[in-house]
Amino acid sequence: MAEHASATEEAQRAAELRHEIEQHNVHYYVQDAPTISDADYDALMRELVKLETEHPELITPESPTQRVGAAPLAAFGSVQHAVPMLSLGNAFEAEDVQAFDRRVSDTLRGAGLLRLDQSPEYFCELKFDGLAISLRYEDGVLVQAATRGDGQTGEDVTANVRTIRVVPLRLKGAAPRVLEVRGEVLMNRADFERLNRTQAARGEKVFVNPRNAAAGSLRQLDPRITAQRPLRFFAYSWGEVHGLPGTQPGLFEEPTGNARQQSTLPHDSHGAMLNWLAELGLPVNTQYNKRVTGAEGLLAFYEQVGRERPGLPYDIDGVVYKVDSLAAQKVLGFVARAPRFAVAHKFPAEEATTRLLDIEVQVGRTGAITPVARLQPIFVGGVTVTNATLHNEDEIRRKDVRIGDTVIVRRAGDVIPEVVGPVLSQRPQDAREFIMPTRCPICDSAIERTEDEAIARCTGGLFCAAQRKQTLWHAAGRKALDIDGLGEKLVDQLVESGRVKSLADLYSLTAFELAALDRMGKKSAENLVAAIDKARTPTLGRLLFALGIRHVGETTARDVARHFGSIEAIMDADEDALCGAPDVGPVVAGSIRRFFAEPHNREIIELLKAQGVHAVAEAGPEGNALAGKTFVLTGTMPTWTRDEATRYILAAGGKVSGSVSKKTAYVVAGEEAGSKLTKAQELGVTVLDEDGLKALLGV
Repeated sequence: MAEHASATEEAQRAAELRHEIEQHNVHYYVQDAPTISDADYDALMRELVKLETEHPELITPESPTQRVGAAPLAAFGSVQHAVPMLSLGNAFEAEDVQAFDRRVSDTLRGAGLLRLDQSPEYFCELKFDGLAISLRYEDGVLVQAATRGDGQTGEDVTANVRTIRVVPLRLKGAAPRVLEVRGEVLMNRADFERLNRTQAARGEKVFVNPRNAAAGSLRQLDPRITAQRPLRFFAYSWGEVHGLPGTQPGLFEEPTGNARQQSTLPHDSHGAMLNWLAELGLPVNTQYNKRVTGAEGLLAFYEQVGRERPGLPYDIDGVVYKVDSLAAQKVLGFVARAPRFAVAHKFPAEEATTRLLDIEVQVGRTGAITPVARLQPIFVGGVTVTNATLHNEDEIRRKDVRIGDTVIVRRAGDVIPEVVGPVLSQRPQDAREFIMPTRCPICDSAIERTEDEAIARCTGGLFCAAQRKQTLWHAAGRKALDIDGLGEKLVDQLVESGRVKSLADLYSLTAFELAALDRMGKKSAENLVAAIDKARTPTLGRLLFALGIRHVGETTARDVARHFGSIEAIMDADEDALCGAPDVGPVVAGSIRRFFAEPHNREIIELLKAQGVHAVAEAGPEGNALAGKTFVLTGTMPTWTRDEATRYILAAGGKVSGSVSKKTAYVVAGEEAGSKLTKAQELGVTVLDEDGLKALLGV
């Protein structure tokens, strides 16, 4: 009996976890309003995986654990659509929309469905720039997913679609025996940018735009790759529907070849049908869907969406108008491969061709070197474009873009124009390949590119004007020189006025001149000068971290400082000597060496010394019981911030890590500690609260 009760409890817990995880998926992927942290979400998923691993009989096809992706496919199979996936006719001008409204009005009046003094009611939606997909549910369970293909036959992408977290594997409530849902798979712009950064860092293909990324991700033969891609889905229509309890057939018909496929629908309007799909748990874009009346309502919706389009999280290329009444849709019917009751109103073209006049490079605030195309002015998507991004040197080579080419320009996300590629048939004989400069165009420092990165960078961090603000913000931070009162807006004023050109210039500021700046009073100016004076004697580790050397974090800076003892010794060390410091490998050693090989950076160090900046040697950890011990901090402590706790731990010779492993000595857990606490308990790592940490540190 006890075993039976335990099995029942485990099955109940597994069901609770599945429900909770799917609810969090909806909050995160559909509503963009997560209700728990990533750590807590991961903890729920790990608990479910553990339960299902120990009790395989608990695994269900709709379990969130089944979204990880199956083994690679040899090829995609074919799927015959029970109801064809038709295209829409297009409207480009207001006159096209008005003509569509007249045709609809005339037909419905002739059929007696519309009075002379009435205008048709339409349901308006966004036209997503993604990939059309059909999802087939049988008895509420997802059994098949297919691309549009040629409208009659598509590709079977079921294994890949199952990995998309927002797509329900089982519908809610009383689902029909068969429900075929139509919609769009897409990728948000922010997710697309993160994906491309990851792809570039791995030396893998970067995508041209979110639609390209979504299509490429969905058509991976290895579903495990698709599972790693941030795909989303919105439902906007339906195909075959059969066997819904409590409804009568005959409300709607769709063409299937030369025959007719009769459907069973629970509602008599398009908008109500979409609400029903949402009730079943399918993601529907309700925020921008709207009912309007007549051509004036259609055009007003188009103008509104056009204004708000740049702020949308995803790409759209137009809006869609559909007659709302399903009875009216049936009367209007179809022509060729498109319905008469719907039309897509497209936004102005986002791609155009022009001549690439030159390729120059821009220097970002972190030193990143970005090639920029200088273009013969071209009108694209409503604006005149003269410059466009080329991302990085590898992208230029991959696309085979050359100076003098005729190129295709696209307004990516309505904001940053980019060069899609060349028109090879129009390439002139004198087209020139781009050569990445070796010196920064701003400060003449060397440009370097490490083997593990796609981005080249200027090495003149302390000197380069393009990086000046970023350098000062970093140096003034709490983990570096800890200059209280030197905020972002004040740094902007000091740099833009030309008063501060390097880190050393901070130490010559006076209270009198600071008080004259915007939002700075006499007392604030005096406090800032005092904070700057205090920062004349930082520990060597803090000073090294403040310099902003690539790959040198707070802990590495402290370890290097303890190993060498002085800034001069670090500056003169070669890579072999630097690798002798704890946890310093070839990448970090090379970065430090290249930084101090730059004359400008060594000059800044000398200017800092001239301003009375003297780094204090780090206290060695010898004899300390915490020397070399690794701590992990999680949750919120009652009185200490994580930064404060970290400083005490480092001062005592310990180390602070972001992840728990067998090498972790202590996990310090505050309120709302998440998965790190769970893992510590699983590994048997000692767990402390704030008082326990203070007792251990002796403070």
